[in-house]
Amino acid sequence: MMQELRQIVFQHPEVLWGLLVVPLLVAWYIWRILRRSPRMMLSSTAPLRKYSTSWRGYARHVLFGLRMLAVIAAIIALARPIIPNYESEIETEGIDIVMALDISSSMLAKDFKPNRLEAAKEVAKDFIESRPNDRIGLVVFGGEAFTQCPITIDHQILTQFMSDLESGLLKDGTAIGSGLGVAVNRLRESEVASKVIILLTDGVNNSGATDPLTAAELAEKFNIRVYTIGVGKEGKAYSPVGIYPDGSFAYDYVEVRIDEALLEDIAEQTGGAYFRATDNASLQAIYNEIDAMEKSRVRVSTLPKPIDRYWWPTALALGLLTVELVTRNTILRSMT
Repeated sequence: MMQELRQIVFQHPEVLWGLLVVPLLVAWYIWRILRRSPRMMLSSTAPLRKYSTSWRGYARHVLFGLRMLAVIAAIIALARPIIPNYESEIETEGIDIVMALDISSSMLAKDFKPNRLEAAKEVAKDFIESRPNDRIGLVVFGGEAFTQCPITIDHQILTQFMSDLESGLLKDGTAIGSGLGVAVNRLRESEVASKVIILLTDGVNNSGATDPLTAAELAEKFNIRVYTIGVGKEGKAYSPVGIYPDGSFAYDYVEVRIDEALLEDIAEQTGGAYFRATDNASLQAIYNEIDAMEKSRVRVSTLPKPIDRYWWPTALALGLLTVELVTRNTILRSMT
């Protein structure tokens, strides 16, 4: 309480000049009492001492004192006492990001836990949650490509789309150029200063009508940085090699083939970077690194937001007036 009192300032300090009226009212009150007091010659004042020294003899002055205190409190309330407080307002300039994710059957390889696709989805969802100020979209590709979710600030619906992804939604294959081209198309009309594509694949471009380097040229033209991620362990991985009649996949160990030279060229041409993920931990580390490199710009401004304390003296003034009126009209009614 004492600390708050020391912090109090007044929004309308000029109103405090009204306190000068209080000594004038006191002077007027004393003058009125002296003017009204009858004067008479007595041989002795002993008979009057009992009355003049009783509590009732002083009570009427207490009533006036209560009213003056109420006036003081009311003037202080009108001066609007406040405790200065400052609130930070954060203005952000986000980044538009499109995540281009390979969902071909090879993404079901089990060198990641539980497989490449599920690992990529979980890490991508963590990345989305860590970027609350950015608009993010999702493009998926296999033998062809399409937009799963346009760029949006509604990350809840985006993560739901991400969760629903599964291999088999598209014809099989790895159309890196098509995936990159669709992602560029989602961003080319964006007006933000920073535009990014994160392209994740585990294979070699073998489908689609769009050449990956042509798509990279378009990305460069529209000032879009492309971060490319190749997923797959070194050597062989336990991967789908066929489909049984019941629709389930047959697995065997096959050589991991990622066109790293192509992915490096795409990243270099667009000002991005290429990464290789060989397990869940390294994939998470890659997304953390991209997150650190692509920070949204944040501007913090401090705005005054004062805390009103006028109700303190207002309550005091009302309380004093109530006590004065109740006392005047009950206990001291015969005195006033």
